[in-house]
Amino acid sequence: MQDVSMTLESNTPLARDIWKMTLRGDCSDIKRPGQFVNLKLDGFFLRRPISVCDVRGDEMTLIYKTVGGGTEQMSRLPAGTELSVLSGLGNGYDTEKSGPRPLLIGGGVGVPPLYMLCRVLRQQGKDVTVLLGFNSREDVFYEAEFAALGARVLTATADGTYGKRGFVTELLPGLDCTYFYACGPMPMFRAVESVITIDGQYSFEERMGCGFGACMGCSCQTKNGTKRICREGPVLERSEIIW
Repeated sequence: MQDVSMTLESNTPLARDIWKMTLRGDCSDIKRPGQFVNLKLDGFFLRRPISVCDVRGDEMTLIYKTVGGGTEQMSRLPAGTELSVLSGLGNGYDTEKSGPRPLLIGGGVGVPPLYMLCRVLRQQGKDVTVLLGFNSREDVFYEAEFAALGARVLTATADGTYGKRGFVTELLPGLDCTYFYACGPMPMFRAVESVITIDGQYSFEERMGCGFGACMGCSCQTKNGTKRICREGPVLERSEIIW
């Protein structure tokens, strides 16, 4: 973890309430897909934790949803803004367990960190399938970007206005995959857990105070003892989760 100053290069709308932010600066602490950063915003005591969508050299891509005052302020930041960024937080996904045909499952704002994971797995020669779940057509994003990496992409929307009607679990039947990686809301996790038969990893969303393990505010119980989502997580093995 390090506190770095990064320059905002662009900040543009991507879908309904979804924004894409590109930052330039020292990205060397992002070692694995699934890690996150904590952004300091003027006027807010707590930083905002945002999953890293991708890193290329000194350029970092963040995708976030405007859900409150902090993220609303983020969406109004102009290019050229200097931001204090706590970088390299969280454990990230373990790609060595993927096997030859990994499955990526993303719901809503759980989709962004799977993009870098997909890119890394494709670079390793893996045959990747990506399942994307959204509420409606207006919420869909990054479908083409995953496909451009060479992944097979299937999309579902809860209201049926795009892709398959229903939740992302509707896309699971018939897939032949060796391991899964998931990121999204808890209801999606519970639905996946009820039907999936292969091993995998879940990346949990949790309210955080410090974001680096000092305050213990995001602690949860696992079969292997107490873990902090911001420090020992956000990625947990399926086998250790107490549902």
